[in-house]
Amino acid sequence: MTGISYQTPSRKVLRGRPYSMAEFARKYRLDDAEAQRLFEKFGPSATELDLLMAAKRRPPVLPASIAY
Repeated sequence: MTGISYQTPSRKVLRGRPYSMAEFARKYRLDDAEAQRLFEKFGPSATELDLLMAAKRRPPVLPASIAY
C-alpha cells in the first residue's frame, strides 16, 4: 500500500494528507457552515474532499500547492 494514512477520531482511515478546515474552505471558497458540514460528513482527507468537489464540478480557486 502506498501513500500516507491518518487515523481520525471516528477510527476511519484517511487517505492522503488531511486538510485543515480553513485550508479547505479557502481553496474552494466555501462559507464556514458548508465547509464544516462537508468536513464532518466526509472527514479531512484532501484526496476524498478534492474528489467530492470535482464530482460537484467545483474546481479549486487556489492552486493545489502553494509555495510558502
